[in-house]
Amino acid sequence: MEISKIAHRKIYEEIAEQIKKQIIDGGLPPGTKLPSTRELSESYQVGRSTVREALSALKAMGLVDIRQGEGSYVRSLESEDLSMPDLESLLLSRKTVLELLEARQSLEISNAGLAASKRTEEDLQAFESILSAMEKNIGNEEEGEKYDLQFHMTLARATHNSIMVRLLETISSQVEMAIRGTRRLELYSKTPASRRLWMEHKDIFEAVKKKDPGLAQEKMRIHLYHVEQVLIRHLKP
Repeated sequence: MEISKIAHRKIYEEIAEQIKKQIIDGGLPPGTKLPSTRELSESYQVGRSTVREALSALKAMGLVDIRQGEGSYVRSLESEDLSMPDLESLLLSRKTVLELLEARQSLEISNAGLAASKRTEEDLQAFESILSAMEKNIGNEEEGEKYDLQFHMTLARATHNSIMVRLLETISSQVEMAIRGTRRLELYSKTPASRRLWMEHKDIFEAVKKKDPGLAQEKMRIHLYHVEQVLIRHLKP
């Protein structure tokens, strides 16, 4: 794939626009697997977190499908009217972000209860692997964010309800794009906060492992309240 030099401040937007152009022009036809995050990071000479932001933007536009553990694939174009989301207005809209957080809370609490009822031994192994990696990367903002997202997606998949998975993907991509900078700064870069997040995720896992829906929902409610209080402090009125 062709790559041009990045010249603007919002680097992830520039990367997203370059990839978008290649998709629309036919250089990256539907079904094409994009290079890995590491490869794109090296090609554009930017951090992996920046590449993930670009891929999240492309996903929000309906251009790529991000498959956990498999990579990112170009989707079929259903409309020519494709553009970058108005991220600035989203960032400035406290009401919009609060509504997204409220929707995510309802969905994730439900997911926790369903997962506790329907989880399998394979689900538990996936959780344990993520929690182990999360603990090893406490204080590492980039890796911490990655494993946090993986935990919540694994929880959604443990409901064994494909609609729940799709709903979480949709809501999460919008929330992440609106508050990613604050999220990374406040929650992952500081060791005490990062360790607290790991413990909260571990508590949710233990409730799911015990097959206790009520406890799993309560632990998720506590976790989301903590995260949302951090984020709300940075929202403009």
